Order: sequence, then C-alpha cells, then structure tokens
Amino acid sequence: MRVQFTETVLRDANQSLMATRLPYSDYEAILPTMDKAGYYSVECWGGATFDSCLRYLNEDPWERLRKIRKNMPNTRLQMLLRGQNLLGYKHYHDDVVEKFVQLSIKNGIDILRIFDALNDFRNIKTALEATKKYGGKNTVASGCISYTQSPVHTVQKYVEMCKELQSMGFDTICLKDMAGTMSPYEAEGLIKGIKDAVGDMPLILHTHCTTGMAYMTLTKAIESGIDVIDTATSCFSNGTSQPATESMFYALQQYGIETGLNERAINEVNDFFKPVKQKYIDNGTLNPKSMGTDAQALVYKVPGGMLSNMIANLTDMDAMDKFDAALAEIPAVRADMGYPPLVTPLSQMVGNQAVTNVLVGERYKNISNEVKNYFRGEYGIAPAPVNKDLEREILGEGGKPIDCRIEDSKRTGEDFSNAEQELGALGRTEEDIMSYICFPKQAKDFLEKRKADEERICSYTMEAVD
Repeated sequence: MRVQFTETVLRDANQSLMATRLPYSDYEAILPTMDKAGYYSVECWGGATFDSCLRYLNEDPWERLRKIRKNMPNTRLQMLLRGQNLLGYKHYHDDVVEKFVQLSIKNGIDILRIFDALNDFRNIKTALEATKKYGGKNTVASGCISYTQSPVHTVQKYVEMCKELQSMGFDTICLKDMAGTMSPYEAEGLIKGIKDAVGDMPLILHTHCTTGMAYMTLTKAIESGIDVIDTATSCFSNGTSQPATESMFYALQQYGIETGLNERAINEVNDFFKPVKQKYIDNGTLNPKSMGTDAQALVYKVPGGMLSNMIANLTDMDAMDKFDAALAEIPAVRADMGYPPLVTPLSQMVGNQAVTNVLVGERYKNISNEVKNYFRGEYGIAPAPVNKDLEREILGEGGKPIDCRIEDSKRTGEDFSNAEQELGALGRTEEDIMSYICFPKQAKDFLEKRKADEERICSYTMEAVD
C-alpha cells in the first residue's frame, strides 16, 4: 500500500495560520532541501498567495513562482485555482481563464487543483480544458469538491459529483474539507463510496485541524483507500492548518505503508521553519487563536483561512470583542444563502456579511455587492433554496436569478485588451496584464512602485558613474 503527501507550508498552512503573510525570502534557502523530500507535490501558489504578494509583500507572484520552480526542479508544484474565479472574487471571461492557466503552466505549475465554491461544475470546465490544452504529459488536472455538511449534502450527492468529475476528464479528485469538519465516520463512508464509483482514479483528501478531527479523519481515510493526503511541516501544522507531515509519516511507517518521503529531509524542513514561525508569533502576525482547536467550528463550518482573516480584520477594526457574535452569525447567513460551502470566495462573502450584521446591529441592513451578486446567480447555482424574503429584497418583487453561466451573457475578449491599454508601458508582459485583471489596484500600485524603484536605481548608478 502507498499513500503520498502534498506539503502545504508554502501556501495553505501559512495562509491558514497567518493570512498568507509569508514572503518568498523567508523560505528560499530551504527549497533545495524540500526538492529532495519525496513529496507527491508541494502546494506553493494560488489561493490567496497572489493577492498577498501584491497587496502586502511587494512581490511579483509570477516571479515568486519562477523562483520556486528554479529551486525545485524535481518536485511537482501545485496551485489552487478557483475555476472561473481564478484567484479573485468574480467570474472572468473564458479567454481570460484560458490565458491564466496557460501562463500558470508556462511559469512552473504542474498540478492545477480546480474547484468551484458552489460545486457548480459548469464553472470549472474552461480551466480543465485549458489545462489539457497547454499542459504536458506530466501536467495534472485535479477536480476538487468543496466539502461541507448540510441537509442537502449527502454521500450519494458527493459520489455523483465525483462520477461527473471523472466523466469530464479530470486526472485526480480532491475532497477539500476546508473547515476540518469531516469526521472519521463520514470519511470512511464517503471514500469507500467514491472508490467504488470511480475505480482506480487517484483520490486526495485535504482537511484542517481546526476542530481536532483531522488526524482521526486522515487515519480512517487511509484505511478506506485514500491515495494522497495534504499535510504541513509540523511547526506550521495544527490549529487552523493541516496535520503534521512528520507525524503522519511516522504513523504510516509503523503501519508498513509506503510514502516515498525522505525522513531526514522532512525533518530539516521543519527545523528550518521553526524560527520563521517564532518570528511571526513575536511580531503578532501569527495570532495564537489560529493555533488552537475549536470544536465549535463543527457548528460554524468555518475554514482556517477564513478564521485567520476574520481575526485579522476584526483586530484592525479594534472589534475583537465581536468575534464570538460574528462566528455565531455565520451559520444563519449560510442558511439564508442556501448552504454554500464556506470556501473562497463564498467564505469571505458569508463571513464579511456576518461581521457586518453584528457590527451594524441589524441583520442585512447593509448587504455587500458580492452577496447581492450571489443572489442574482452570478456565482452559480445555490446548493439549496435561499431565503426568499432576502432574495425578494435584493432582486425585487418577481425577480429571478440568471440560470446560465454569467460568462455566457458577456462579450469575450475585452478584459485582456482593455487591461493592456489601461496599463500601457507598465504592463511589460502578459503576466503583468493578468495580475492587473485579477487585482487592478494592487497590481497597478505594485507595477508603479517597480518602475519607480528601477528609475531610482538607474539614477543612483548614473550618479556613481559621474
């Protein structure tokens, strides 16, 4: 028996614990060692990394990816892609999605884990087709299901989803338990049911330690036939992050299960990251709340990244005294929206609306544009019926949400050409233009600063020559 590991410290582990504030410079030196560790893959890009690079870290996300690729030539690099949302919070035209996938593969990505927040698979089809079009024989398109529990989410429903992903042409399937609420019992029934339905197709489980369930759930998943598990080097594990790589390796080793991991290398990786973690604890970036276990998340269904962002935002507003009330409001907002899985961008939409409801003191007195667009159908089909009174307030009496992909009602091609014109000389590459499309203000600020820094260096150089 063989179970392989995806290491998450470069993306989801630090995203969950410290809101993706880990700069490339903090881990560049350990990349050659990680390249020898024998991971199935290293998740290093996508998710919130792109936004954080531009918004907080003054990094070009594309350059970060190229540097990781250069320092890890023998390891498959993995990204998380939000289907038609790419890495942002709205749906993009098909041609933009295709170009983004092409550039991601060109710059070093081997595995694209593609999901839609509502599990509306119409919204991942374009990204899948682009992966097949531009990827090589070793490029993997991984169809991802956003796992949650609700009155409408059953084992049979998930089995049918997996059969659909298989028929669409995905290479692997990932169950993404972003809130860490999957129990060992649920994992056993789910994975056995999926394995019976899809045969030898590789199955991956991604979970979090938020509720304290993850180690038990992974153990039962391994017994039930899972092929790959997501883990984080131990000093960046637990809390709202993933289970520890070394601990799971040690347990599987005793069971006689092959992992392909190099024990010495994974221990060196952890030793390297220990002082990195301590630095961010000391400066307050890594909040102790993110490192704890909270079984109440079994009720709230809140994923790690969402929890750390809520903490960061409430702290910035000096409103952490409202944290418990905001957390308690989340299930009610989620029910009003038809039980969407709490994964980006829906986790942010639900979380922000819950915080707003609590801070304002009146539910839905202020409704975000994103929530309004959700009710209009712009994100896809809700898993269950939404609150009709709220729908009526947003859409008007007799108003109906759209019943097609939002991209199908738009003209294609205008995003990329418009962005190229707007950026002008600032947009030197297709990657620059794509950054601008995804995050216009943040990308433009970054590109302007890049230009100013280059001009300043050039000025200094000329003065030195004179």
